[in-house]
Amino acid sequence: MARAIWTGVITFGLVSVPVGLFTAIEDHTVHFHQLQRGTADRIRNKRVNERTGKEVAAEDIVKGYELTEGEYIVVEPDELDQIAPGRSQTIDISDFVDLADIEPVYFDRTYYVAPRGKEYAKVYGLLRTALAQSDKAGIATFVMRNKQYLTALRAEDKILVLQTLHWADEVRDPGKELPDLPSDRTGKGKELEMATQLIGTLSSPWDPTRYADTYQEKVRELVQAKADDQEIDLAEEAPEATNVVDLMSVLQGSIDQAGGARGKKGSSASRRKTSTGREGARRPAAKKSAGKQDRAQAGGGKGELRELSKGELYQRATERGIAGRSKMTREQLVDALAQAGRRKGAA
Repeated sequence: MARAIWTGVITFGLVSVPVGLFTAIEDHTVHFHQLQRGTADRIRNKRVNERTGKEVAAEDIVKGYELTEGEYIVVEPDELDQIAPGRSQTIDISDFVDLADIEPVYFDRTYYVAPRGKEYAKVYGLLRTALAQSDKAGIATFVMRNKQYLTALRAEDKILVLQTLHWADEVRDPGKELPDLPSDRTGKGKELEMATQLIGTLSSPWDPTRYADTYQEKVRELVQAKADDQEIDLAEEAPEATNVVDLMSVLQGSIDQAGGARGKKGSSASRRKTSTGREGARRPAAKKSAGKQDRAQAGGGKGELRELSKGELYQRATERGIAGRSKMTREQLVDALAQAGRRKGAA
């Protein structure tokens, strides 16, 4: 069971509810140690005096704020400790704002919030339901691990979520910082209509399980291949930038391609419905359908597989242990999974 990384009280008005804060994200990144080439010797970082090259003990290190080149204001660690904010016991909501008004760039880390005991569940649930129905977020500051955070408390299904926010002066102005941004006149007429049509054709309900971190899987494959003394080619070519002259034809080709995929999906569903009178009504003999069911569970037929995203195909290929999946195209993944399904069905 997860352990709270912070405990305290959420307050809004005169209402308060004791809660615990839990990390919402797990890091699955493959981590490496640094070694000297040709050896198994670990590399260690040392604090050295850049002038003398000698190592400096931790107790002899102070902090320096550079006023001008080579001129520093020296600050002792205990001086920083004296002004550091103490651990906060309260997430005191100062105001509520429309959740849609918070620009995504302000969101930082996500934490789950849970009541500290069943006796507090009613007040907790009341706040969650009120936030959900009003589509509001509660804005508050609190201190954790000697750092002050600006936060937004919002409702999700059955739970409250606390998201730390960047302070206003931390968010850069793209208009001032970024070159070559398009003018307001860009994106009108037929090109805009086609781009909007393409977005509509490719639109689908949000489902995070459809996507997989294929890079981390490739890293693991690389490590395993080297452990087995094998070579593996993981290189992928980046697509070329679209030429403005060819934009209309590229958009039309994209729409045709996306529409064809959706059309196959729709006609497949239509055929299923027509052959049964109503979808799922007719049940074929168990012996006849057994092979197809096995293939669907193992990898799926090509028609079904082509309806999946590349991330979903890659996930299935990983589960099936298909070799070389990391460098396969989408169509190659479809073929490999279909073949794996046929082999299992034949067995």
